[in-house]
Amino acid sequence: MVFPVIAMISLAVILTLAVRANARFRGEARLPMQWDLAGEVTWSAPRHMALAFMPVLASGSFVFLLYLARNVAPRPGQEHLVLPMFAGTGVTLVAIQLLHHWMIAKALRRDAG
Repeated sequence: MVFPVIAMISLAVILTLAVRANARFRGEARLPMQWDLAGEVTWSAPRHMALAFMPVLASGSFVFLLYLARNVAPRPGQEHLVLPMFAGTGVTLVAIQLLHHWMIAKALRRDAG
């Protein structure tokens, strides 16, 4: 099956991004995790917890999706949508992680300046 391969590739990219971000933000004890509509940080988490959040979330999501793909039949006529859904989920999770890292860097630059 190609679904576990997509999940593993996506998780490898997410883990690589988290490790690189850990090196990039190594001087920070805490990293922003949430912002209000005005762009102010509303809460932060310890660096390792903040950077581990996305890999853990992605792992849980893919385990659940792999279970569904193996044990739940798609609706008639939607069989061809399972593969794009897996790929789209992986791309979306990577994009969200990149957005979070960009927002962290932006908030840290603003606080330093």
